[in-house]
Amino acid sequence: MLEIVVKLALVAAAFALLPLLVGQAEHKVMAHMQGRLGPMYAGAFHGWAQLVADGVKFAQKEDVVPRDADRLVFKLAPGVALVPYLLVLLVIPVGPDGQVALDLGPGIFFALAVMGVGVIGAIMAGWASANKYSLLGGMRVAAQLMSYELPMVFAASSVAMAAGTLSLTGIVEEWRWWWLPWQAVGGVVFFVAGLAELRRPPFDMPVADSEIIFGPYTEYGGLRFALFLLAEYAGIVVLCALTTVLFLGGWKGPFLDTELGWLWTLLKAGALAFCVIWLRVSYPRMREDQLQKLAWVWLVPLSLAQLALTGVLSVAL
Repeated sequence: MLEIVVKLALVAAAFALLPLLVGQAEHKVMAHMQGRLGPMYAGAFHGWAQLVADGVKFAQKEDVVPRDADRLVFKLAPGVALVPYLLVLLVIPVGPDGQVALDLGPGIFFALAVMGVGVIGAIMAGWASANKYSLLGGMRVAAQLMSYELPMVFAASSVAMAAGTLSLTGIVEEWRWWWLPWQAVGGVVFFVAGLAELRRPPFDMPVADSEIIFGPYTEYGGLRFALFLLAEYAGIVVLCALTTVLFLGGWKGPFLDTELGWLWTLLKAGALAFCVIWLRVSYPRMREDQLQKLAWVWLVPLSLAQLALTGVLSVAL
């Protein structure tokens, strides 16, 4: 019982801390890459207090619910968007020898299914807001989910087939370094599809401010809006951790896998989080038709090809 309580406390602490660290890193990386001066001033030294200032700002804003909104769904949407990522963290192993809160047999399918529930929070927000721009943003979220969930599942299934297990811990244990070139295409497909599900630039059409204000979040303010932003950063943490576990060997590093496994996991996930921020700074937003074309013309065939290659090599080896 004590071990379970400790594990749950550590997962809760990681869920509270890691998304904030990613948010702070995004402020700083974007400030350096784009020459932004503002985020570098709050708190004097390197703008260390920028995230604190943002939190105070959100807390001070008035909590407004539109008159014609579905009040219950409107209030539930931020929680539905955020909580599923906490549940996914429960099944992600950070190290060997039971360093995971809950080692599920079908852990990979549990993680992917629950991540899809997180997207439903944005759809709920768009539908409940009684705003045509929010509704349009919610419809775009739904279309994006249906398009990118398929290649994401195919890419993850390729790794599960190679490892011969659906357990995330089992996949890392079976992983070998020569999987890097073998599963590289599936890893890229999984990561890109995950970014699209999180609606991160350049896949942020549902929140295109120049077209539909801020999509499903247009009517949200204060702490409710902050919860949606926190859900986005929590999604980044979960996506990077899953990509690390499935395609980069998880806790396996150049040395001391047993002693420093958790550190290798964090370093790999941190490098992927930096790539997420880098992509936001570097690439412009895609059009909706380009978004769908990327999914159906490129990612789905590539993920199917990766799945077929894995099946052939698994039989041959």
